[in-house]
Amino acid sequence: MIFSADLEFPPLRRAIRAAGDEGDSGDGQGQIGIATKTRAKPKKPSQFKVLMLNDDYTPMEFVVMVLKRFFNMDLEQATRVMLHVHQRGVGVCGIYPYEIAETKVNQVMDFARQNQHPLQCTLEKA
Repeated sequence: MIFSADLEFPPLRRAIRAAGDEGDSGDGQGQIGIATKTRAKPKKPSQFKVLMLNDDYTPMEFVVMVLKRFFNMDLEQATRVMLHVHQRGVGVCGIYPYEIAETKVNQVMDFARQNQHPLQCTLEKA
């Protein structure tokens, strides 16, 4: 049987035959192998916590609305996080890659300003 590679690459055909004719002498001479290159696995992006800070002026209902709107929380979860922020001064709204965390912080801050609330949101490395 003739393969197209035999017709197109006679030197390769001769090298393969020569390697097969020499037998396995155990010294690795005459063997043909395939060079492989291992790929490094991509590392996961760094994660950042989006933090909400307590203040004495922003209504609790507004904070719950923000948590539902920008962090996709249900009413119960948003209320729990809002109370945590109110009682402890700060609370985690979510953990995201940097670009997403930064976007969420900006969305919350812009929305709070548009509604004339001093609500503060920031991020830190998780």
